[in-house]
Amino acid sequence: MRAAVIFGLGTSPSDVKPFQASSPTEWLQGLPASSSDADAILIFGGDGTIHRHLPALARLQLPVLIVPTGSGNDFARALKLRSIEGSLRVWRDFESGKIQAQQVDLGVIVPSARPERTHYFCGVAGCGLDSAAARSANQMPRWLRGHGGYALALLPLLLKLPAHSMRLTQFDGNDHAEAEKLTLLAAFANTQFYGDGMRIAPQADFADGKLDICRIGKLSRLRLLSMFPTVYFGRHLLLPEIDYSRAERVHVETETPLEIYADGEFVCETPAEISVVAGALREICPPRENRTMR
Repeated sequence: MRAAVIFGLGTSPSDVKPFQASSPTEWLQGLPASSSDADAILIFGGDGTIHRHLPALARLQLPVLIVPTGSGNDFARALKLRSIEGSLRVWRDFESGKIQAQQVDLGVIVPSARPERTHYFCGVAGCGLDSAAARSANQMPRWLRGHGGYALALLPLLLKLPAHSMRLTQFDGNDHAEAEKLTLLAAFANTQFYGDGMRIAPQADFADGKLDICRIGKLSRLRLLSMFPTVYFGRHLLLPEIDYSRAERVHVETETPLEIYADGEFVCETPAEISVVAGALREICPPRENRTMR
């Protein structure tokens, strides 16, 4: 077996040594040019590193193992890869043939202003309060981003960020629904987590071919502050101001352009269409219960 290794910010070849120990695998460094150049890819990094390589990973269709070493590791968390040691155990099982790679969905964002541009994301895309927090967190030192930076960026914004008029048109098969309302935050989720552990979309399934859409309507400051801790447990869905739905794709429009961030990275401004490509990525991760691996 030949494994290619991609190192994200703050990682180095020394991080792969535990994986190389007593391993029969041939190790390569850097992204393979074609799928014939390697048999698997290991990425040492967080959501931002994965996000930047998604177009190539989707094209290559090689099995990918995430080793969570970034400031935000929400995609790895969704895959139940919560530590370097956990990824190492899964790698040993894959290397020995005990498990196979699983097909995982990816989200896709197509800006209306540049429809020729296609942006993949692995976790959650959002606009409104989410984008403002992501922009602020990205300006923090890396060590702070990795220790609650998103929450620290979000808290002061809860008191001052206005709601925006937003129209969401959702499509699911032959059905579609359109709703316009004042919105503080809209999240379009392929996985449950973002913001370093917030369960913004607790029902999201990365292998169902659909987006989970969580829209937070206008709230008083006191109610918004009291809601904030519940997002870590998914209990915010109990509030009447929260709209939660599922769709194959959604068109997002706002009165004034709003930034859309995905996996913590800036992508484009509204209007845009967001959808899912089923099985676009092959992930090496713990087997899912009650699901046959493909």
